[in-house]
Amino acid sequence: MGAAQRFLSSSSGISPRFRPRRHLMTAAERRLEMTIRFTLWDHITKNIGLPTQS
Repeated sequence: MGAAQRFLSSSSGISPRFRPRRHLMTAAERRLEMTIRFTLWDHITKNIGLPTQS
């Protein structure tokens, strides 16, 4: 139970970054926004040595 709480605590700060308010965007805008967000995430995690999913 403690591990689940730690996971949920840490993911709550990260998950909103990957959930844009898509009802306010066109499909093309959302695709561009998600590409930018995932590119930044890859850059950040590679610079601090965190494992990324393949």
